[in-house]
Amino acid sequence: MISTRLCVADLDGVVENGVTRVFLENLSDEAGAQVLKNLGVVGAGKELRQASREFEGHALALNLLGSYLAVVHDGEIRKRDLIPHLTDDEEKGGHAKRVMASYEKWLSGTPELNILYIMGLFDRPATAGAIAALVAEPAIDGLTDNLQNLSDAKWKYAIKHLRDLRLLSSDAETSGTETSDPELAEGPEVGRSTDRALRQAQRPVAALDCHPLIREHFGERLQQRNPEAWRQAHSRLYDYYKNLPEKELPDTLEEMEPLFAAVAHGCLAGKHKESLYDIYWEKIVRKKDYVNSKLGAFGSDVAVLSSFFNPPWRQPVTELTDADKAVILSWAGFGLRALGRLREAAEPMQAGLEMQKKREDWKECAIISGNLSELFLTLGDVPQAVRFARQSVEFADRSGDDHQKMNQRAKQGTALAQFGNFDESENSFRESEAIQSNYQSSYKYLYSLAGFNFCDLLLSRGQAQEALERAEQTLGWGMRMGSLLDVALDNLSLGRAHLQLASPEKSPPRGGKGGVNAAELNQAEITLNQAVAGLREAGVEEYVVHGLFARAALRRALGQFALAWEDLNEALEIAERGEMRLWLTDYHLEAARLCSAEMEAGSPPPENGDWKAKAKEHTKAAAKLVEETGYHRRDTEVAELEKTLGLVKTG
Repeated sequence: MISTRLCVADLDGVVENGVTRVFLENLSDEAGAQVLKNLGVVGAGKELRQASREFEGHALALNLLGSYLAVVHDGEIRKRDLIPHLTDDEEKGGHAKRVMASYEKWLSGTPELNILYIMGLFDRPATAGAIAALVAEPAIDGLTDNLQNLSDAKWKYAIKHLRDLRLLSSDAETSGTETSDPELAEGPEVGRSTDRALRQAQRPVAALDCHPLIREHFGERLQQRNPEAWRQAHSRLYDYYKNLPEKELPDTLEEMEPLFAAVAHGCLAGKHKESLYDIYWEKIVRKKDYVNSKLGAFGSDVAVLSSFFNPPWRQPVTELTDADKAVILSWAGFGLRALGRLREAAEPMQAGLEMQKKREDWKECAIISGNLSELFLTLGDVPQAVRFARQSVEFADRSGDDHQKMNQRAKQGTALAQFGNFDESENSFRESEAIQSNYQSSYKYLYSLAGFNFCDLLLSRGQAQEALERAEQTLGWGMRMGSLLDVALDNLSLGRAHLQLASPEKSPPRGGKGGVNAAELNQAEITLNQAVAGLREAGVEEYVVHGLFARAALRRALGQFALAWEDLNEALEIAERGEMRLWLTDYHLEAARLCSAEMEAGSPPPENGDWKAKAKEHTKAAAKLVEETGYHRRDTEVAELEKTLGLVKTG
């Protein structure tokens, strides 16, 4: 058996006769995910598979990635966008650097080197249209001058030579890549002009790709040795990608992909303001967060925003104004929070708040303070969350903006509820709703996240019927507005209300017996399943946890203990990875209740103990977290479990 990156020429003539050639260049998504796991990388299976896909399943790249994350970021897969260039790792990447430097010297002055430099401009396969835009006249000195008048035969030879050297992927390896661009046949003028350039140069209409480390190395070399060529090339790609979508305002994530690429190339070309205003603001978020609220694409949004930082997420690029920097910091913090990267989110948000204070932009101060309140709630610092919430109300009142006066009072109500100040919390929500009715008279109730949090308070106070009526009304509004998150949250409120109404006195007993309203229980199951599915689609991990806890309680009530544990374990994984200590508290509380239900049902004992002992462990963990976080909303629940399990003396 021979293992080698390069083909063994002596065996070419006998491949079909006694020799089997097996290409091991690329691992499957599942295999790549397993490689990362073996290296100590942690994360959801979906994210591990996505990382494997991003690095094209290349074993060396995945080993470099996994080793780096394990050492520097405790194995956290979601922090792969923070890594410095992989070839900077001297122990494992230094050799790769030296090999590629040797190739660069050997190919000096050839079309092959120009092609490799072109590959260094991309972070994905280079389509025919993009290549045509780069090689169109006039030539870019030091980048495309050797490609301008290249004959078809010489072009094909150069590509074959690079593939033989394994510096470009083979046709088979890029067979899944779209090989032509729609605008080459018809489309905007830039498409037609690049099509002419392609035909004039007699280029084959095919995508080119190579290993990410190769792209990275030759991109760095081009930027260092010929910064003007680097800038001109990215400027051409910016123009190409921004004109690629057929629609002025693309509707789907797939249709929007060229705009994401346009922002990245525009920033690399030094066109930060143009990329921010003309592409990101006007076409991606559309002045109202379209990419997140309508498409649930927080990951894509955060990736785009990273182009405006150096490095992410501490310092926006110097080319932006102070006002732009403040807004970018806030947006980045919001997106990172939505992805569950809470500690990372706090720094840009607080930096943005300080910048807005200096500018005396009280409306933006209110928005950021309110977001920080929500962030610190999730992180498990309730007193800090209350402080930022009260501050947000002060800023909102100074701004004179009715929407912010309404919105920040709702956030204050949420923080106060978690602190256990239920009366003051309800007053804040009622004040918020009164302000809303003054400028949005057609909306009787608070809606969206504010409405969900008010329903959450009402449910905690046993006012399920009012919560049900509110959620039924706001669900219709959310569906008309097309907000994935709003619809999912309303379904969550409905499901929880139905579950509470199924057994008003206490949680329904196992199997729905004992005076339980079966119709309410059935409706709870329908709406909670819809809620969890919708929350996943919306892409906000924090609220996925809410849905999983509610459905676990339902499944406990139905006696579906295995399914309840599945929901709880998934919620635990998200909460632990995001340091969501309030939701860790909720996990332990529901786990204690589920252990008690297992015990009452006579389920076989768990490993290493019994159900009652497990229930006590979870209750003690919840009590400790309540004390540490200030999450006094759960005081009564902890006390009830302690009493039931004999953890406190009674009478």
